[in-house]
Amino acid sequence: MGAAQVHPSAVVDPRATLGEDVRIGAFTIIGPDVDIGAGTIVGPHCSIHGPTRIGSGNHFHGHAAIGGEPQDKKFAGERAELVIGDRNTVREFVTINRGTGDGGGITRVGDDNWFLAYTHVAHDCVVGNRCVFSNNATLAGHVEVGDHVILSGFVGIHQFCRIGAHAFIGMGAFVNGDVPPFVMVAQDGYGRPRGINAEGLKRRGFDATRTSAIKRAYRALYVSGDSLADARARLAEMAQDSDDVRAFLDFIDAGDRPLLR
Repeated sequence: MGAAQVHPSAVVDPRATLGEDVRIGAFTIIGPDVDIGAGTIVGPHCSIHGPTRIGSGNHFHGHAAIGGEPQDKKFAGERAELVIGDRNTVREFVTINRGTGDGGGITRVGDDNWFLAYTHVAHDCVVGNRCVFSNNATLAGHVEVGDHVILSGFVGIHQFCRIGAHAFIGMGAFVNGDVPPFVMVAQDGYGRPRGINAEGLKRRGFDATRTSAIKRAYRALYVSGDSLADARARLAEMAQDSDDVRAFLDFIDAGDRPLLR
């Protein structure tokens, strides 16, 4: 492990902290109260503003704007942070904003995510691990995204919505309600549920028994025609034999916003 390498044209505030083997590209600006973990690469023409904490092994490509002030009229300069985990790939022109004082104060990004060009993570969002945000996918404020979620190109998620683990949001879909785990959403004006993310589950090692249970849960909620209360009762019965259905049900019970139905 060696010292950080900073291009002569870059500007790094003396109050920033750079870990071992960090590389800072040409014309990049690193502000005060920024902590960048070991082995992270920050490409040319990037800006990182604090308070921001970034883990190890991340790669920020050119023109990424990280840790900027939230795009929220209520923000009055209060301390609010951005916390990013390890091994994330952040491509060109991605923007990830800090939190707000009345929204919890922190925007959080987990580990091993891919943020492709022009994606946006707004203030007070929480993004899990091993997600893929395709080009131009956008989160409004206070959105929660679970693990293994894929947002296709030009997807827009409304503020305060939750996207459950292993969900797949199809290209161009606008989501204005909570999407339970495992569900696939297709573009139809605003996005509409279109089955489960069977291919994604297969790639992640879900066997036929687990997948069948998830399909039955999906049908109970989206195909049966039952009211939400009746569908929930059926899910509660199924959850006795399936941890995945239990996760599906727990997600529904934890929400404040309407489900995408």
